[in-house]
Amino acid sequence: MLSLQKTPVDKSLLEDALRIVEAAKKRDVALRILGALAITLHSTEFSDLHRGLKRLGDSDRAFTDIDLIGYAKQRAKVREVMEDDLGYIVDQNVLLFRGKERLLYHHPHGLYNVDIFFDILRFSHDVSFGTDSKKGRILLDDPTISPTDLLLEKLQIHSISEKDLKDIIVLIRAHELKNNDDSNSINLKHVAAALSDDWGFWKDATSNLRDVTVYAEKYRVEGMLPVSDFSIVADKVPIILKTIENEAKTSKWKTRERTGTEKQWWNSVEEVIR
Repeated sequence: MLSLQKTPVDKSLLEDALRIVEAAKKRDVALRILGALAITLHSTEFSDLHRGLKRLGDSDRAFTDIDLIGYAKQRAKVREVMEDDLGYIVDQNVLLFRGKERLLYHHPHGLYNVDIFFDILRFSHDVSFGTDSKKGRILLDDPTISPTDLLLEKLQIHSISEKDLKDIIVLIRAHELKNNDDSNSINLKHVAAALSDDWGFWKDATSNLRDVTVYAEKYRVEGMLPVSDFSIVADKVPIILKTIENEAKTSKWKTRERTGTEKQWWNSVEEVIR
């Protein structure tokens, strides 16, 4: 599985992310991998496609850090895993000011950082995983969050970058579209329901999906995206958009729609490398 990565650093990041998840299991702690690392692990048969899209431009590397999510109720145990068992160094500033919702760790030799979030990803828009360490969405898949939640994680970005669009292209190409939670598919019903209650999230997510089609065409023309892969992604995106459009919207969504773009519809957050 890990041989798909071109550089020793990428391979090390993947191996270490898996090692953290396994170490957490030994203490009965739920930690799951987020972001591009998770998409890579969940789309191994499309590793050539992911690599061909050159996620970080001309760099041979594909990843920079490790992002994880867990449950706030297990925060103390998470610290035991990371600090006592694995020797990572906690960032004291993040611990002091944001420790209830996030922990940041530095590799013992300064090679990379590990960001650990709890219950909710709070970026441009919130992606919630619940708070129940026995039933929440974090437990739907292993060692990563589910493909459905990976898609929402990427779609919530307000000022989306090409690397994130490339991740979405691979994620959509690699997974079927269904209406239920399945470790090998994207649950359209859950995606649509999540966006039906939040107009701002809906606006950015649908805009990002339209950008996926535009950039997929660009990469096809540039020879970075094979025609067969482009065609499948181009067919799937309208299905996702149609499902989102057809989902009944809540009164909260409709009320916010009336304000529209006169008021900022996304959260201002620090830049997070995904």
